[in-house]
Amino acid sequence: MSNPYRVLPAVSQVLEHPELVDARGHIPHDELLTAVCSELDRLRSQIAAGESVEEAELLSQLVRQVSVQLEKNSLPLLQPVINATGIVLHTNLGRSPMCEDAAQAAYEAARGYLNLELDLATGKRSSRQNPVRDGICRLTGAEAATVVNNCAAATILVLRTLAMGKEVVVSRGQLIEIGGSFRIPDILAVSGATLREVGTTNITRARDYENAVGPNTGAILRVHASNYRVSGFTKSVGIEELVTIGRKHNVPVIDDIGSGAAVDLSGLGFTGEPDVREGIRAGADVVLFSGDKLLGGPQAGIIAGRKALIDKMEADPLMRALRLDKMTLAALEVTLRMHRDPARAAAELPIYSMMLAPLAELRTRAERFAERLRAIPSFARVEVLDDIAYVGGGSLPDQALPTTVVAMAAVEVSDAEFARRLRVGQPAVVCRVRNGTVRIDLRTVFERQEDDLLHAIIRACG
Repeated sequence: MSNPYRVLPAVSQVLEHPELVDARGHIPHDELLTAVCSELDRLRSQIAAGESVEEAELLSQLVRQVSVQLEKNSLPLLQPVINATGIVLHTNLGRSPMCEDAAQAAYEAARGYLNLELDLATGKRSSRQNPVRDGICRLTGAEAATVVNNCAAATILVLRTLAMGKEVVVSRGQLIEIGGSFRIPDILAVSGATLREVGTTNITRARDYENAVGPNTGAILRVHASNYRVSGFTKSVGIEELVTIGRKHNVPVIDDIGSGAAVDLSGLGFTGEPDVREGIRAGADVVLFSGDKLLGGPQAGIIAGRKALIDKMEADPLMRALRLDKMTLAALEVTLRMHRDPARAAAELPIYSMMLAPLAELRTRAERFAERLRAIPSFARVEVLDDIAYVGGGSLPDQALPTTVVAMAAVEVSDAEFARRLRVGQPAVVCRVRNGTVRIDLRTVFERQEDDLLHAIIRACG
């Protein structure tokens, strides 16, 4: 009986194929060898499973597969994605896209040197927080500010500084879980503080806080329920009343507002998201919020509040582990400068131009794009439909954003396969699948991306 594995070429024979000889000039030998061995192993597994392997054209087919594998290996795992979901702050896609000026500032910081911790006027060492400190104080009205690498880190640093070894009073209705299964009780434990729960899931009154405050209380913490809502028979204590309780007992009050709205969203009918200024105005000792959500900047945990407390946090050894890098600081400084003029911020920060895009304008773009798609014979139907989207990123979770989508059904490709092909294509496209159609929402697609999106769709449905 003949050996079925004899049809497989030797490794050396594959490596000497002209197509792979050309690749030797720019691909390391080990990587080339690994790709060849991987494809041969795949064929051996196919034979072992009883599947037939045709000897004719086998070498050419194997080389083609190796070439495809090498091309895939050459691509970075992190790559640009066209967000066609309509979700503005898509956590899995990096949340807020930055404005061009902020992105350029990060690029310039990355490609060279900058005065990260150097006072150019005096030639002496300075703090890397200085470029963003003034912008945060202007925005929030706080007397001091600092930044770390995300809001969870900010919460840990603040609790560690103010309440390590002491109790932190928190309403049971605010013991939230944020993305990645991180929970407020876990964050308190990491900080070295002890959780003191008060009230119930739906009802917490001022007297619950009053009764809980004692000699071992380190802080009162209010946490905004960023990613859910409790409705019906509910009661909570506002930040002003918490500040009154805190001052009465000489206990600092921390206001963790999560996303933090920096631009007025009432024109869209959005309500319930705390303004980044209200906690400081109410007298909170410390206010925390994210940089890459409703601020429209890079990932950062922003801490604003009393100078004595901020100085204490910056002196904590943990601060060095949590500090921002030069690219993020450069981008954040530009974003904060944008917010000096609310009209400019609303016009130039991508998240606001996306959120504030008029529905009529979105429909016009969708109709125009649908016409281009209808010229492609691969579709059974292309429709422009009314739909809804959400801001995302744990912001405004229960408030829908009316939108317009282009719904496509391919002739020979299922909706799930069509969406998969879009995700793994070049460029990658992430969309929605609903009612047997693949849906793209141009709200979150930059106009400069529309041609690339069209070509990606043509390849995916082909």
